[in-house]
Amino acid sequence: MIVSSAFAGKTYAVLGLARSGLATVETLVASGARVVAWDSREEARALVEGKAELGDPMEIDLAGFDGIVVSPGVPLNRHPIAMRARLAGVPIIGDIELFALARPTLPPHKVVGITGTNGKSTTTALIHHILEQAGYPTVMGGNIGLPILSQPPLEPNLHGVGIYVLELSSYQIDLTHSLDCDVAVLLNITPDHLDRYDGFEGYVASKARLFSMQSACQTAVITTEDEPSRSIFASVQRAGEGAGVIAVASSDIETTDQLGWPSLQGPHNAQNAAVAIAVAKALGIDESTITNALASYASLPHRMQAVRTLNGVLYVNDSKATNAASTAPALAAWPAKDGKPRIHWILGGVAKSDNLDECAPHFGNVAHAYTIGEAGHMFADLLRPHMAVEDSEMLSAAVRRAARIAQPGDVVLLSPACASFDQFRDFEARGDAFAAAVAALE
Repeated sequence: MIVSSAFAGKTYAVLGLARSGLATVETLVASGARVVAWDSREEARALVEGKAELGDPMEIDLAGFDGIVVSPGVPLNRHPIAMRARLAGVPIIGDIELFALARPTLPPHKVVGITGTNGKSTTTALIHHILEQAGYPTVMGGNIGLPILSQPPLEPNLHGVGIYVLELSSYQIDLTHSLDCDVAVLLNITPDHLDRYDGFEGYVASKARLFSMQSACQTAVITTEDEPSRSIFASVQRAGEGAGVIAVASSDIETTDQLGWPSLQGPHNAQNAAVAIAVAKALGIDESTITNALASYASLPHRMQAVRTLNGVLYVNDSKATNAASTAPALAAWPAKDGKPRIHWILGGVAKSDNLDECAPHFGNVAHAYTIGEAGHMFADLLRPHMAVEDSEMLSAAVRRAARIAQPGDVVLLSPACASFDQFRDFEARGDAFAAAVAALE
């Protein structure tokens, strides 16, 4: 874990004791801070009893506290802790801000921060993989993997620095005020999480803050394939908020090169690869190492993950695609062959919008759709004018039906364009259920 003298003698409240909250308590206590922790769940409070004081920050006196550390899942636009903290004059922060505060006490290192609506996890993992292949000490954290505070500090080797690679959601950016990334990355921006912001503009502004926190000597890598991202690129250029402001696009990637990267197919992965290449070059990694790393990269679970090939049919788990914009590239990844559409598309869940407009350009690649979950009926009605549709309701039924219909050379694709919470705990549980249903096929 990261232990830092930056927290010695200070007092923090920690609200929410899931994985990152527990790591926060451990780090702060080990660093000599006073910690008052709380979670509405009794079983969660039991995990820190004896390590930290217990107290609900909505009830205790907050005078003298140096910060209230909350989970990114706490909706600050609605939760009363925001007003209570404001009245007490105590900042609300997250574990990423604690990491930022600890940085001056850590061994020499750099930080790469990646944000965007879609593609963050793949790009984070890809950059981490390239760094590993280049021989750098590196870990990834933030919105991926283990909480960053629970991981040991990176000890520099012959390269002289370790490199932390952080996937950053807008919520995590909202909760940090001093994360100065050596390389800050923006992949794309499409409407998402609008229940947490004052319209789409508020969501865009949250992403832009990653660059406003950079000091003048740092680098920004920004894709320019949507209007909000182009606007942020122009803004960062004008402000001179990065020593280097690098524009990238999926068109930077040669199709022939991409064919040699088995786990990076489709136009969305061209964008992810273009960003990772730009970041790697900014960090001084040679082209040969980058090329070899792109070829050896393995897909993350639930992100365009090839699960099985059975009877000539490829089954792909893209459960992480929780909105239409993130599903669209998956539909583009397998174009019709000889005029015959090949994709058997399983979609549905808790819809984030009442349309599939971003997916529409690729409907011609879909042979058959199988809708599931809460949005199933609505999506079935939307899709019937364009393709054959079966309203399957349950994921396992959709997999069995698709397996009966699909022909050799086809692809059965779970890319739901929806959140999972109507039928599953999270997108991982949904992807695991898909993989289990595929494994059960004969």
